[in-house]
Amino acid sequence: MSHVLHLLKSGGSATALSVIERQRHEPNTKVTVVLLPGARVPSLPDGITVRRLAEASTPGNLTHSDLLDLIFTADSVVSW
Repeated sequence: MSHVLHLLKSGGSATALSVIERQRHEPNTKVTVVLLPGARVPSLPDGITVRRLAEASTPGNLTHSDLLDLIFTADSVVSW
């Protein structure tokens, strides 16, 4: 299964959301969106995993180490 990781610095542009939507429909593709500090949660379709990078140690959010793990295990990483 292919894993695509999107890093969003803001709420996500129309282009970013369009690409995420298209990739969600690709067979055997998992799509994960990571919201970087200050990013709003965009309106995303069902089936998208959304995580938030914590500015500080916050339960349930990604640490920088967690983010690096995601980046190195993803097949493709896109920063918006």
